[in-house]
Amino acid sequence: MTPTRAARPVKGGRRRSRRRADMPLLGGVRPPIALLCVLVLALAGLTAQVLGPAGEQAVPEAVLSSQQHFAEDGAIALRASIDERVTDLNRTAAALNAGTPVKPERVLSDLGKTYQKWTGTTVLDLESGKVLAARGETIPLGWLDKDALTGDTALKPRMVRLETGDVRLMTMAVLGSEDRPQQLLIASNSLSVPAINLGQFRSMAVVATGGEILATAGFEQSEALNTDQERKELAFLQKQMSGLSAQAARETEQDPVSAREPGSRGYPGVSGTLVGGSYKGRVTTAGYASLSSSDPEEKKSVGAGLGLTVVALLPVIQQQAAGPDRELYGLLAAGALVVLGLLAAAVLWATVQRPLLRLFLESRRLARGDLTRPVDVPRWGEAARIGSALERLRVQLGGPADDPGGRQRVKGRFGVRGPLALTAVLLLLWCVPVGLLLNRTDDSVSIPASMVADQRDRTDLVADRVRRALNEAQADLVSTSRLIDPGDADAGRALLEETLREHTRYQALYLLDEDGEVVARAGEEPRAPFADADELPLVRVAGKGGKKPVVQAGAPLPGDKGTTLVGEVRVEFLNSLLKRPGLGEVRVVDSKAETIAASDGFLAFEELPRDALADLVRAGSVHVGAGPVENGLLIREGRGTTVAAAAPFSGGGVAADLGWTVVSWQNAKDFQITPYQREDRSVLAGLLGLALIVVCLGWVHLVVARPMRALAAGAEKLADGDLKSVLYPRYQDEVGAVVRSLELLRQQLQARKQTQARRLAEPQAGVRGR
Repeated sequence: MTPTRAARPVKGGRRRSRRRADMPLLGGVRPPIALLCVLVLALAGLTAQVLGPAGEQAVPEAVLSSQQHFAEDGAIALRASIDERVTDLNRTAAALNAGTPVKPERVLSDLGKTYQKWTGTTVLDLESGKVLAARGETIPLGWLDKDALTGDTALKPRMVRLETGDVRLMTMAVLGSEDRPQQLLIASNSLSVPAINLGQFRSMAVVATGGEILATAGFEQSEALNTDQERKELAFLQKQMSGLSAQAARETEQDPVSAREPGSRGYPGVSGTLVGGSYKGRVTTAGYASLSSSDPEEKKSVGAGLGLTVVALLPVIQQQAAGPDRELYGLLAAGALVVLGLLAAAVLWATVQRPLLRLFLESRRLARGDLTRPVDVPRWGEAARIGSALERLRVQLGGPADDPGGRQRVKGRFGVRGPLALTAVLLLLWCVPVGLLLNRTDDSVSIPASMVADQRDRTDLVADRVRRALNEAQADLVSTSRLIDPGDADAGRALLEETLREHTRYQALYLLDEDGEVVARAGEEPRAPFADADELPLVRVAGKGGKKPVVQAGAPLPGDKGTTLVGEVRVEFLNSLLKRPGLGEVRVVDSKAETIAASDGFLAFEELPRDALADLVRAGSVHVGAGPVENGLLIREGRGTTVAAAAPFSGGGVAADLGWTVVSWQNAKDFQITPYQREDRSVLAGLLGLALIVVCLGWVHLVVARPMRALAAGAEKLADGDLKSVLYPRYQDEVGAVVRSLELLRQQLQARKQTQARRLAEPQAGVRGR
């Protein structure tokens, strides 16, 4: 029954409520099209912002990050130096307490020969307070009080200011036992900046809690300047160091977890960057890092508990801001995306949404019994197939058949996939050029000179750490060798096992006699024992041809000629010293440029991957003046640029004569430099556009295209006379509403067929009864 005109004025109320009940607003094709428009506008706004000059800093982010990493490296070196000094003093005291009593003068003499790291040492009697022996600079004793020797803070290292104004770290250990007089061993050492090459313009400071500067390095090279202009610049930098150090001290008082950005890893302490004032076109940048334990969960660090902060300061040339053409550049890219996105949305609206809504209205009209008007059949695709089937069903239900609206069955099978493909092509016309062609870089990108200098200086700092670690390993063996009794093998083995537990840097410790035979050992089997112990250098590398290099350190036993204590240093220990963020791949190579240790995986004694790196190692090993020097290099090959550096071992200790070099390199694209950042942003914008295509068009395909194909097949089967197959709606949307209407039409056709069958059967029954 067709609704009368009297009932139609209700369309503002009842009709709308029925439409909402039949077809929820959150279903169907309208949400993905709306989401497509929203995402296109959002991506356009993001594109205008990130591809334009908005947010560009006066200093490249790469330079700031490099200063932060430099400060972290300095803090790690200073913390390790403090911890090693405290550990060495405590271990020496424990060894002396376990052996026969030694005179105080002998204690300080052996301590000075083994470890050249203290500025002054003193032994005093705890009962009388009398100084029994002293070496080096005079250690004041006015700071010694009850709190320093008793209670929870007993024997804790503390910082003491000398009469000269310098600050020293005082470390204490008790000598003697309960059955003999106890003595107090005190060692002082300066809290100086690690002895590394800071470059021509960088300066570094060690800062205490409250912002007090305890030590600086880098300014003394400029104190001999003659011109007033240079002195003004030096005064400006010193003032900047004072202000930034105070600010860094306040920043490092934060909790490391809350100070770190969510999801970031790396340095366990508090670190960051600061930007100071500018002077003649150069901006003062600083990186800061608090001293933190390398593994806070497993052990506490003495250096980390002193509240110290390392600040690295470097003036850099101010980056020129991008011109207005760059802003217009981003706006044009955003405008092109808006035009193509809206055009794609219009295609979906005209070819998918509008025909589907028309089918919904037509199917609902037929289901309500309005069969007078022909079905408005769409022109192509699944919508045309469904519309043609609806028209055939209208005729089968009793509608007039001689109507020009009736059409033949549509055989086109491409359907909704065509508009989806066209929409994807329209959006790809923006995504592909932006992601693959826009802001592309090559080897002509200008790399700040400070980045090459930072790579060189940080590599030198790593080389210093590795050299000091090997020197410490050999010094520990010297200290242990003085406690070994060659005639007591069991006691020697027990001492080796205890030493191996204390030092994780070793994988094996063993004693070699004059014939090269292993007398006692602890840990793993010796992998490269010597045939003749007399040939053993203090530090050497062996194991060529094996899976791992074997780094060995040795110390002859005093008073027993021919017997040598050998320790094999774990390669993993050396590898851990090389892993630093922002430095790329780092390796330790010998004089032949063959790999001994690396921050990443490596093959034993493999060559460097590039000839330029091997040439850089050989150039750094050439003695210039006092010795070999570190070098930095910018390697441009094809479209890529690599920043590399090599730092040979230099300085004191037995490891300085090894001829080893630390070499590092990294791709310049890893730097946060403006051209590379723009290229990354362009690629990101293209990828976001691809994600937009996948999400929105995939949504349309899943909830509209595939159900419409199934609906078209079901409608044609129903129009062909299949009244047994029940049609179930899968979604509560436009397609689901059409399916429900078709199911109602199927039920009406089935009832009509049953009625016609009854009418045909009734006259025949009457004739038989007569």
